[in-house]
Amino acid sequence: MGLVAEFAIACQALPLTGVAADVSEATLTLNMQFNHGNRPLFLVTVQNGSQSEIENAFTEAYDVGEWTLVGQAGETRRYQVHPALSLEEQLGAHLDDLAGLEALATADAIIERIDVVPDGWRQTGWFADRDAFSKFSSFWQRNADFRLHRLTQDGESEPPGDGLTDRQHEALRTAYELGYFDIPRQVSLEDVATELDISPSSVSERLRRAQTQLIEETVATTWPPLPN
Repeated sequence: MGLVAEFAIACQALPLTGVAADVSEATLTLNMQFNHGNRPLFLVTVQNGSQSEIENAFTEAYDVGEWTLVGQAGETRRYQVHPALSLEEQLGAHLDDLAGLEALATADAIIERIDVVPDGWRQTGWFADRDAFSKFSSFWQRNADFRLHRLTQDGESEPPGDGLTDRQHEALRTAYELGYFDIPRQVSLEDVATELDISPSSVSERLRRAQTQLIEETVATTWPPLPN
């Protein structure tokens, strides 16, 4: 049976970590398309953060070539980014085993999600078996700081909230602890925003997305279909 793993790779040489560091308020999710030679095309979803700061960070980043805004919905923007370096050029000075890095591209695994953070990547992946996961994790343990957060067999249920991002967890917890969900409310949305040091609109979007995710994980799948 296959495995589902959530883990973090701490390596500041990984692509786009500099952008994440420059715009710490934003959440960057990366999807890589490997059908573009030795420089995979990056599809980057950015939530929250100043658009001008994000785009300035793309322009100034040493590992970003051309970039294009391809779509926007609210505070979520999607960019197509052409890397300025191949993965070998970007990581060669930081990894001892480039051949092992290339071998990971053919591993029996699917990396479902990559969240870019200032110190590396946080990933969720599906692995065909324990041997496939062991090869992947062993490579990064040898070459970076690899931290496993969760490892389960596919098909096992996940506790509610596993689908939330770290920022959504933080926003929900902060709002709850301040009394935003109390009846009557003890604080305003602006108070929560001040505590998190972000804008009220960013807090509102994070809370809405977090609540939607929790509903989908807990009750939405058990509801009967609406009548026609």
